[in-house]
Amino acid sequence: MYHYYNLYMTNNDDRIVAGKVKSEDTSEFSLRPQKLSEMIGQNRVKENLHILIEAARNREESVDHILFYGPPGLGKTTLANVVANEMGVNIKVTAGPAIERQGDLAAILTNLRAGDVLFVDEIHRLGRVLEEVLYPAMEDFALDILIGKGPSARNIRLKLPRFTVIGATTRLALMTAPLRARFGALFRLDYYDIQSMKSIVERAAELLEVQIKSEGIVEIAGRARSTPRVALRLLRRVRDYAEVRADGVITGSVASDALGLLDVDEIGLDETDRRILESIVTKFGGGPVGLDTIAASISEESDTIMDVYEPYLLQLGLLERTSRGRIASKAAYAHLGLDYPLDIQDTLL
Repeated sequence: MYHYYNLYMTNNDDRIVAGKVKSEDTSEFSLRPQKLSEMIGQNRVKENLHILIEAARNREESVDHILFYGPPGLGKTTLANVVANEMGVNIKVTAGPAIERQGDLAAILTNLRAGDVLFVDEIHRLGRVLEEVLYPAMEDFALDILIGKGPSARNIRLKLPRFTVIGATTRLALMTAPLRARFGALFRLDYYDIQSMKSIVERAAELLEVQIKSEGIVEIAGRARSTPRVALRLLRRVRDYAEVRADGVITGSVASDALGLLDVDEIGLDETDRRILESIVTKFGGGPVGLDTIAASISEESDTIMDVYEPYLLQLGLLERTSRGRIASKAAYAHLGLDYPLDIQDTLL
């Protein structure tokens, strides 16, 4: 469960010494960029954020409410922390599922100070009743509280300091239209290109003090699903492999062997990705087949397939999504080393 806490980090944080990582537990925070200038990729989003932040600084106001959306692992939480750091304010972190009652949200809002950032992860899972509390807080910076019950009940409005709500979601379509409308800036985070992924791996290796060759960077970046979170996870596992079996130096062959041991192939597919494709091809004749049917056939949750695995398979062109169900593409057959049936197009008509 997420907790309401302060993630604002200073240079005096004893978990980090001169920018070097002291333990695995703190490496995620240490590897995250702290300023816009340290961010790699997402150039369009960075440029818009730079304008938004500079304008707010010039007016000495809090930044307008921001919503980040896109697949998981692309930097939504990182960008929320970057905005807070650029503005020099604290950031309070929570998540939609963690807020269960109106009183919980009221406690969070009343503890905010002027200019603070409230980051709500998975904001699409915020309850509808809680949204009604959030609307006046975001628009009028006020909190409406109902005291008492029945005819004697009365409403009290508490004024709140001006603050910024930053929301993050992987399912924009599940957010209600009124909640989306409260955000002054909406930014979609896209998958990273290969050059950006190489730079991310190289920067992380330097911070982790890992010896890595250019070929090793290429191997890890090419298998990281165009996602920084995946790249950092793979780098840590390849580092472990190199320390045990390769004198601590990550070369191209060492990275390839380590990732092969993790069942991550040359284009970044893992065991579950291949099971999804193999299920569609071998059990259902290449499709079309429904998402729930695929999930049942591989003993996986349908939401997990749709949110975690399917976006990357669609991006690579290995999977097609139609009104009748999912279809394995010709490229999927080639990747699995199977012959593409010549008459399959006829069966899909």
